[in-house]
Amino acid sequence: MNIFRKLTMPEAASALPGRMTPISTAASHFVNGHALQPPFPAGSETAIFGLGCFWGAERKFWELGEGIFVTAVGYSAGFTPNPTYEEVCSGATGHNEVVLVVHDPRKISYARLLQVFFESHDPTQGMRQGNDRGTQYRSGIYVKDGAQRRAAEAARDAYGAALARQGMGQITTEILDASPFYYAEAYHQQYLAKNPSGYCGLGGTGVSCPIGTGVSA
Repeated sequence: MNIFRKLTMPEAASALPGRMTPISTAASHFVNGHALQPPFPAGSETAIFGLGCFWGAERKFWELGEGIFVTAVGYSAGFTPNPTYEEVCSGATGHNEVVLVVHDPRKISYARLLQVFFESHDPTQGMRQGNDRGTQYRSGIYVKDGAQRRAAEAARDAYGAALARQGMGQITTEILDASPFYYAEAYHQQYLAKNPSGYCGLGGTGVSCPIGTGVSA
C-alpha cells in the first residue's frame, strides 16, 4: 500500500466496514493472571494511550507493578468496528494501536501514567514512531472525562516546554475523548512477556517529563 495513504487519516465514509462481532482475544493477563476484560475491581480507573507499536508500549505500563491491575492492547480512535490487526495496519480504519491501563489511583496516579507515556516515546513525530510509519503509530491520549483531559493537557504543555528547552520539535500528541476500545488478538496481548526477544520500536527523547509522581489524580 502507498505509504502516503498510511500517513493520512481516512474519512469515516471511506473506512473499512469492520464487523459486529468482537474478534477473539485472551481471557487473562499473561504476566499477572488478572482478567483482561471488565468488570474490573471497584475503585479502579482506566486510561488509554497510543505511543507507537503496542507491544513495547504495553510493557512500559505493566512493569510499573503495584497499582496496575491489568494492561491490554487494542485499537481505538478510529472508525471501523472490531477491526483486525491487518485492517488497522492497512491505514483504512483510522485506529491507533493503543494500551488500556487499569490502575488503582490510590496507589499510582494518572499523572504518573502520563509521565511514563511521554518519557517512553518521541511525541513529536506525527504519524510515526522511529522506523514504524503509519496512522496506527501516532501519539495519542484518549481521555474519559474532564479531569483526565486537564491533566493530559497540562502534562503535554509541561513536556512541550521541556522539549523546547532542548531544541526539539513541537508535540504532535492528539488528546481526544475516548472512543470504543477494541481488544487486539490474543497473540498481541503481553507480547514481549511471551517473546522476550521480540521487536520493540519504542525510543524516548531522553528528556524527563516534569510532572508530579504522587498518587493524587
